[in-house]
Amino acid sequence: MAEFATIGVYGFDGPGFIRALREAEVRLVLDVRQRRGVRGSEYAWANAKRLQAALAEAGIGYSHLPELAPTTEMRQLQYEEDARKGEGKRSRTTLAPEYARRYTEEILDRVALEPIVRFVGDQRAALLCVERDPQACHRSLIAARLERELGTEIVHLRPPDPDGAGS
Repeated sequence: MAEFATIGVYGFDGPGFIRALREAEVRLVLDVRQRRGVRGSEYAWANAKRLQAALAEAGIGYSHLPELAPTTEMRQLQYEEDARKGEGKRSRTTLAPEYARRYTEEILDRVALEPIVRFVGDQRAALLCVERDPQACHRSLIAARLERELGTEIVHLRPPDPDGAGS
């Protein structure tokens, strides 16, 4: 049966990101971002074309699943909550309840996950977005649904702690 990991971009550099995927035995990255680019030169490696090239070189497959990406309106709703809490996208710790509700109702409830699980097959795939922590990202909602309804194993991959204590 398919196994799933989740991974974000923030906190990784390119080589560390690939290393984390390899160590977790991920064979396929499922990109659930609406926009497949990341601002800032330190994350240029995560822009779609560069990321796909690095994954291919590492022998890891890539697929974009735009049907699981939040809409621009939903993302704006989250940004407003971030501003209210004084958090930025890179420091967010949780999802806004209204964002989570709308994402679940308008996106997740309308997408059949079984075909994705069949596509992954007996390998491990990683749901990719940008946020460092899964609970601050819609990928955690997808992962929870996969685990709850389809019995898939979920592993959350995180970058090493900034103080060097490991992930």
